[in-house]
Amino acid sequence: MRVFGADNVITALGPLHRHIRALMLRLFGPESLRLALLRDVQRRARAELRSWLAQPDVEVRTATSMMIFGVTAKKLISHDDAASQGSLWKCFDACTRGLLSFPLCVPGTAFYQCMQGRKKVMKMLKQQLGERRNAAEREAVDFFDVVIDEMDRPGSEMSESIALDLLFLMLFASHETTSIGLTAILKFLTDNPKALQELAEEHESIQRRRADPDSEVTWEEYKSMEFTSHVIHEALRLANIAPVVFRKAKQDVQINGYTIPQGSKIMICPSAAHMNPKVYEDPSVFNPWRWKGTPEPVGGSKDFMAFGGCVRLCVGADFAKLQMSIFLHCLLTKYRWKVISGGTMVFYPGLRFPDGFHIHLLPKD
Repeated sequence: MRVFGADNVITALGPLHRHIRALMLRLFGPESLRLALLRDVQRRARAELRSWLAQPDVEVRTATSMMIFGVTAKKLISHDDAASQGSLWKCFDACTRGLLSFPLCVPGTAFYQCMQGRKKVMKMLKQQLGERRNAAEREAVDFFDVVIDEMDRPGSEMSESIALDLLFLMLFASHETTSIGLTAILKFLTDNPKALQELAEEHESIQRRRADPDSEVTWEEYKSMEFTSHVIHEALRLANIAPVVFRKAKQDVQINGYTIPQGSKIMICPSAAHMNPKVYEDPSVFNPWRWKGTPEPVGGSKDFMAFGGCVRLCVGADFAKLQMSIFLHCLLTKYRWKVISGGTMVFYPGLRFPDGFHIHLLPKD
């Protein structure tokens, strides 16, 4: 709560929570994904991959994190982070490194750097909020304007602190977990040539069916990426990017002879479900084919919690999957890669690549 703010959407309950989710879906809902974000994500992915060709060493997590942040920061607050050498992204990267650390807020600790990052971001957001609200004329150009309009609506529960914490959380969550997921996918594909070949064939087949091979991915093409979806779900099942999910018992709950009292705070570990051998055969093996013929886990389930579930399902789940799919399409239709170093995955407590995952990108033969 100290990192995300006391008034962030995670703590909101009932009607307020539903209302904030509805606002967020204006940006991450199906219409926005189809009409705007699909194009924006693809253009950014193409430009990013072209820039990788000139680099002898690309650390995948960092590079994809900055790429995705560039898209979301533009849509949320009209911020061009590339123009400021990634200064805003660096604040959020510090937050990521200190999010799950010992909360000792003294100089030199990860938590101190995390809180300094939050302080700088909140100062910038508050300044921008004041400038926009005091402007003589204002046209709605991004999600910040949607939030301001909601704040100015008579009887609105959207206070300034709720608005700023919402923007902070959306900027943080919309890029970090997706970049870790993409890094894990590339690592799993590197170690599984069969899966890599089938995935590449799916995307090359989509490209061959176009009149212009270099035209942009259509919504129908994106929705046809069946094996891509299997790869993403399998990687997220194994990666367990969100190490824990928090819930509160609304009543006494009986489990295996134990009683969880009403009001108890419960920490759920998704890997306990994702690695359950009764549900997933050979659960520690990367096997995207296991998802063939099974319904896609829309909305999450008790056996797949990569995006949470129920009313607390991640609002950006579809956006994250779109980003991963489009990036993989741009990558596999034009490029190949070789690993330079790193790739070791550890849970500490969330998924981390302590030595990074360094690759060299090459044009496809």
